[in-house]
Amino acid sequence: MRDAYHEELDSISDDLVEMARLVGSAIGRATTAMLDADLQLAENVIAADARVDELQHELEAKAIELLARQQPVATDLRVVVTSLRMSADLERSGDLAQHVAKQARLRYPESPVPRDLQATLLEMGQLAQRLMAKAAEVIITKDIDLALQLEQDDDEMDLLHRTLFQHLIDERWKHGIETAVDVTLLGRYYERFADHAVSVAKRVVYLVTGEHADAIQAVGPVEGS
Repeated sequence: MRDAYHEELDSISDDLVEMARLVGSAIGRATTAMLDADLQLAENVIAADARVDELQHELEAKAIELLARQQPVATDLRVVVTSLRMSADLERSGDLAQHVAKQARLRYPESPVPRDLQATLLEMGQLAQRLMAKAAEVIITKDIDLALQLEQDDDEMDLLHRTLFQHLIDERWKHGIETAVDVTLLGRYYERFADHAVSVAKRVVYLVTGEHADAIQAVGPVEGS
């Protein structure tokens, strides 16, 4: 009976990893669709988000069943509750990737991003994908040090986000209001996507240690981590 119980807990973790991998791939493909004005790829990303939603619903059903049947306590209860919160972060990440793809679809056959900003948006998309890949690795390995690194990695995304705004407020901006709105929205999507990846990693820290990541960072490395 206990073996089946722990298999169910492992299944929840597997669902989280799959969600992270799907949304990481989605943000990468959405970025390509946006920059290349690839309508078919944008449509594929939009449609594929349904699988992320499905995985979240399956995970929620498993978690509720475990809570009802097994009444987990201590660490196991923390695993179930924290996994539910992580799944919400990952589902929202999928929505943000979908938003990027929808922006590509809206402006087709043109790209919503002017040529002089495409390198910055490409870098944001690649960084978002790397952050989510790290978050997936953290879920698998429960590596606290790697989890805590993600917040530092996110500083790079914040810097890129600020770079976009510097272009938007520059008096030499010549691309018009509509493009400014597009770029503002896209920058926000990537910045929020990165925040969700960091949030997932922080929740793994809490899952493993019972301590919040911010508290651990304030006092230094965890013993034995």
